[in-house]
Amino acid sequence: MKIFYTLLFLLFTGCILTHSGLSLSYALLGLDLWYEKMIPALLPFMILSGIMIRMGLTEYVTTAVYPALRYTFRVSRNVGYAMIMGFLCGFPMGAKTVSDLYERDLITPREAEYLLAFCNNIGPVYFVSFVLPLLERRLIFPYILGMYAIPLLYGLLLRYTAFRDLEYEKTIRRHRFKAGLLAQIDDAIQSALQSILTLGGYMILFNLLNLLPHILLGNPPVWTAPLFEISGGLKLLGKSSPLYALLVLPFGGLSCIAQTYSCIKKTPVPIGKYVLHKLFLTGITALYYLLWYVSSPASFLR
Repeated sequence: MKIFYTLLFLLFTGCILTHSGLSLSYALLGLDLWYEKMIPALLPFMILSGIMIRMGLTEYVTTAVYPALRYTFRVSRNVGYAMIMGFLCGFPMGAKTVSDLYERDLITPREAEYLLAFCNNIGPVYFVSFVLPLLERRLIFPYILGMYAIPLLYGLLLRYTAFRDLEYEKTIRRHRFKAGLLAQIDDAIQSALQSILTLGGYMILFNLLNLLPHILLGNPPVWTAPLFEISGGLKLLGKSSPLYALLVLPFGGLSCIAQTYSCIKKTPVPIGKYVLHKLFLTGITALYYLLWYVSSPASFLR
């Protein structure tokens, strides 16, 4: 295995050296998307969520919506908070929120595993403002339904089957500050900056992996690009294959998997289980679009 990794590393390094212009363009694509899309969309939420978790406010900020979550999903307040952040703020906030809560003993290992099964998805702001305009789709609601209703229903199904053992009758903990407010804010900012920098590194690296199929196959990568890094891959793909793009989004690409691993490596949840759930969600999404095509071919992918 070490020989394989060594040869792969030498091949990749050789491609970068012999095709410096092409490698620069792929790296720049990842850097631009990280700077223009990811930092403004994610960094503020990472900082604010980090502060709330460190100050023990998560169980209180969910007060308005918790009765609905308690009745349907039968989860604790902190699990409800992670669900809200995962769906509203998008990837990788779901994974980072789960990790932050777990590290502070605010959720159990079993709850962390449950949350990662369906709460780490592409964010709605990113989906509506970047993906749908890029694919030039006029309809919005069917795509929103396919992107977010499916993982939500999947999570509901898991709650009453594989995760029916979860406890949810928990009282609010009285959090004791171990440091002052400014210290909590400083720690949250440093953690958020580390996470966003790591995300940028993954986006650059996995965009650079497009070099290999580009050079070895002799053509610019089309279908492989989103599998490596979803944002850069979708931009390269454009509007040419909207159905394929919509099916890759629930999976997230190899970069998203690597970033998720970076977020959850301190939790007991194995990355293999996360990937398995993503594959299930991708399959269910494919079934959804098949049903849409069968039931209404005139409106399909409009």
